[in-house]
Amino acid sequence: MAARGGCRRLLAASERSGGGVMPGKGKGARKGAADPAVAAGPVVAAGDGCVRVAVRAKPGSRCSAVTDVTAEAVGVAIAAPPSEGEANAELCRYLSKVLGVKKSEVILEKGGKSREKVVKIFVSMTPDEILEKLKKEASS
Repeated sequence: MAARGGCRRLLAASERSGGGVMPGKGKGARKGAADPAVAAGPVVAAGDGCVRVAVRAKPGSRCSAVTDVTAEAVGVAIAAPPSEGEANAELCRYLSKVLGVKKSEVILEKGGKSREKVVKIFVSMTPDEILEKLKKEASS
């Protein structure tokens, strides 16, 4: 019953303000804001001079490898079990090797306990250069 009362209060507030839907809110607004990132692919430039890579991790594999590069994420097989952060550490180590950067320049930003991760790379390469290196690794 408490939830219904809250809905009435929200409805009454929208009626007082002229009703209708507020512009810039809801799924449509978020979808429009996310379109540039989707168009750029899984590798995007961050505002702070870094590059973010969306990763779909596959821990417990025989060897670490870039398996595929899609519009949503870079698939990475990880030769470490998904326990006690071993797979996350191996992912950062492997990506640093593939991209030719220091291990300290690759950190896990999001997704510590998820297969969907975001890795932040502190490097002066463009997203296109990083994407090309990842695609080259996936094809080999």
